[in-house]
Amino acid sequence: MTARTSLASWQALSAHALQMKQQHMNDLFAADTQRFKQFSIQLPSLLLDYSKNLITRQTMELLLTLAQDCEIPCWREKMFAGEPINRTEDRAVLHTALRNRSKTALNLAGENITARVEQTLEKMKNFSDRVRQGHWKGYSGKRITDVVNIGVGGSNLGPQTVTEALKQFSDNSLNVHYVSNVDGAQIAEVLRPLNPEKVLFIVSSKTFTTTETMTNAATALKWLVSSSFDEQAVAKHFIAVTANRENAAQFGISRENIFEMWDWVGGRFSLWSAIGLPIALDLGFDKFIELLEGGHEMDQHFQQAPLASNAPVMLALLSIWNCTFLGAQSQAILPYDQSLHMLSAYLQQAEMESNGKSVSWHGEEVNYPTVPSIWGELGINGQHAFYQYLHQSNNVVPADFIGSVASNTPVKGHHETLMANFFAQTQALMCGVDEAQVRADLHAKGRQQDYIDKVAPHKVHKGNRPTNTILMKRITPKTLGSLIALYEHKIFVQGIILQICSFDQWGVELGKGLASKIQHELESNEENAGHDSSTAELIRYYKAVKNQTAGKSEQ
Repeated sequence: MTARTSLASWQALSAHALQMKQQHMNDLFAADTQRFKQFSIQLPSLLLDYSKNLITRQTMELLLTLAQDCEIPCWREKMFAGEPINRTEDRAVLHTALRNRSKTALNLAGENITARVEQTLEKMKNFSDRVRQGHWKGYSGKRITDVVNIGVGGSNLGPQTVTEALKQFSDNSLNVHYVSNVDGAQIAEVLRPLNPEKVLFIVSSKTFTTTETMTNAATALKWLVSSSFDEQAVAKHFIAVTANRENAAQFGISRENIFEMWDWVGGRFSLWSAIGLPIALDLGFDKFIELLEGGHEMDQHFQQAPLASNAPVMLALLSIWNCTFLGAQSQAILPYDQSLHMLSAYLQQAEMESNGKSVSWHGEEVNYPTVPSIWGELGINGQHAFYQYLHQSNNVVPADFIGSVASNTPVKGHHETLMANFFAQTQALMCGVDEAQVRADLHAKGRQQDYIDKVAPHKVHKGNRPTNTILMKRITPKTLGSLIALYEHKIFVQGIILQICSFDQWGVELGKGLASKIQHELESNEENAGHDSSTAELIRYYKAVKNQTAGKSEQ
């Protein structure tokens, strides 16, 4: 298979990048009054403006040629058809099948998985309706008032991001809580005010072996049994979402309370599955379906739109342009809507766990940057924290600004102030201000010349900082579904162009394996001679101080 760097389009982009680094976006806008119209895409749910990137028509032509050379349409077809594009695990990648609202049959290994998805959705509907309507009772006959979702990574971030974003659509018939950290402080804090008779636990783990999740689940089970004095109470208070039914059953969860996952769904793309049970319980199943419909709408756009007007393709190409060719090492996700306060963390996992790799499909080290580190914060909070860095540091950080036209919580004057900042920041990052402008402004304000000479260099902003603007009409279950699916497909396209296996996560597995061995040491007097000197001494110090502390507490 041809290495990406040997492609003529790749080499042309490398040469073109050297030329573009000498350009300024101010000049590009001045030379083309139709720039916004040319470099923006309008969809039913959102508007994507990517005109504030260091690009020209030639740039985009070269990037689109690269996409064609990398056979994006062909790989897209393979993914939707269920071919095993997860190469290292020989699995299909079919999170799109979870939200296939056309309900067309899709056969995988001789089985219609659309039918299986619909069966699970029906089970989710019946279950969520029973709990929300008070028909599902706890061990003492009381209705469920609180749901505690126990999971980590995609089993936690996806549902929590969505329920936080859509709080305004909840009828508050249930209180939904999340436990992901194995630090006992989190589960203790969540459980402390709750009544065990009224709590439902959802244990979400694909393998039902994830150490953090199973440790928290075991603690929750002990808490319940210590209150009920009856291990049979588990049947009324524990639900599992897993691909390993046997492990869930051995844990003590009734088989009828186990919801199915499949190996063709990756954890970070699983909120559309039964992993999304907390969403259905919090918002109602009809709102969960609207979320799926929004994702499906974006799937159709991704499948049908030409590459040049395809929003996920554009986001992927621009990321590769800014990172791989122009050298940006990180990218900021900056939502200007309080409801999206977890979106940066969610997209951080989705992209960095997928494409944060340095080995190609061929098992060889890649000799080019892959994807940037993803980070971010709510817009206004970020402005008073790290925007100084975005505007004036030596490192250029491309940023996605995400906002909404209408607020779900309209308070007079607030949304206008928020969005004024939203528009101003992308303009300031692009335009900047030169020293002549700074001096003229200070002079007009009556400042003395010595003050102007002293301060002017510090107030210069070079600008030329790339941004994408994603403007949603309003955050609803459907538009949020479209937004999340937009980024999922961006990640897929990135991986294909970079020849990265986007759907495994071997880097996560290494740390888990080592942690399991070290935990045994921490709980015993044994020492592992295989540690490096730093790790060995840190473990000895930890155990020594812990023993001293334990001795004092016993006195």
